[in-house]
Amino acid sequence: MKKKFLLFSSLLAMTALQAQDKPSVEKNQFKINVLAPGIVYEHGFNTKNTLYSEVSLGFGYQYSGYSGSNWNFYPLINEQFRHYYNLEKREAKGKVTANNSGGFVAMTASYFFESRTTNDSFSSSIPSLTVGPVWGFERTYKGNLNLGLNLGIGYNMDKYDNDFIPIANFTLGWVIGK
Repeated sequence: MKKKFLLFSSLLAMTALQAQDKPSVEKNQFKINVLAPGIVYEHGFNTKNTLYSEVSLGFGYQYSGYSGSNWNFYPLINEQFRHYYNLEKREAKGKVTANNSGGFVAMTASYFFESRTTNDSFSSSIPSLTVGPVWGFERTYKGNLNLGLNLGIGYNMDKYDNDFIPIANFTLGWVIGK
């Protein structure tokens, strides 16, 4: 009986130790983006899932045969529920997983506020909401330099039109506080 208990206790202890060695997303992480100036907070719920929250200044190019081409600048809020799917594989290959360096799939929702500009070279835009699935990755390098990319297809809704659109977001910035 004692041998079975010792064997069971040993197996339980080894399982607990192995579970602690698994890579995990950061519990709290702040970033500053420079391409689309803004701030990001990413909160880890468990070892693989996070809520990514971004407030930034977006920009875009628009061409229409009717109105010609113009640029838009607008504030935006982006929320993503991310699932990091390859942290164990990256760690097994000796690659970095710190600061959420890994691949993810996410459901994203972005609210684009109305742009306000007095410059004739820039057009004003109407508020819109885009939701959809994305695939992406994050990498954090020496000096906490952070690169991120996510791509997908979304459904965009505004007061005049609803349509499917491509989603593409590239970020360059720094992880702060680490």
